[in-house]
Amino acid sequence: MEARVRRRLALLSSHVNPLVETSGTASFSSLMASACNGGNEMNKGENGCVFCRIILGEAPALKLYEDDECVCILDTYPLCHGHSLIIPKSHYPSLDATPPSIIGAMCSKVPLISNAVMKVTGCDSFNLLVNNGAAAGQVIYHTHIHIIPRKANDCLWTSESLRRRPMKVDQEVSQLADRIRESLMFVSRYEDSKGQGSSLAVN
Repeated sequence: MEARVRRRLALLSSHVNPLVETSGTASFSSLMASACNGGNEMNKGENGCVFCRIILGEAPALKLYEDDECVCILDTYPLCHGHSLIIPKSHYPSLDATPPSIIGAMCSKVPLISNAVMKVTGCDSFNLLVNNGAAAGQVIYHTHIHIIPRKANDCLWTSESLRRRPMKVDQEVSQLADRIRESLMFVSRYEDSKGQGSSLAVN
């Protein structure tokens, strides 16, 4: 397996095992972020961002789909045959900095694109993945969604072999849920003040 593919696979599985060894070295410590450090929407593209350059036609890519808000390309360092990326045309450095309308536009293309990718690759399953932030394995700081076609027993994720345990509902977990709901209530009140209501679960 090519070294870059091994590194990307280690990064994608880092949410379960933060220091995956590849060829005897911890791959996470040698990770370098792209030059794209954007902040706000950049209609003309962010300097140094490979995705902005692809969108502007300044860098090569194998485009699968394109509309007014997003583009889908084949990943140039795929984890498997058919690994694709859905990318917004406007520059946002992370998912949490991306407006909900843009996320909605990207996600609305997932059924169309994933069905085509699965049909052509002979797969019947796929992972939908977002690496949001360095600790989650994000290396290009322009929001994007991975569509990774899967086959039975392809052994792509080491985390799939880990035994999952049922959550033990204790005081610590209950307090965690309370704090998250409290944080969401603050956001909800802010959205309500802007006329964007939401519904939250309350115990």
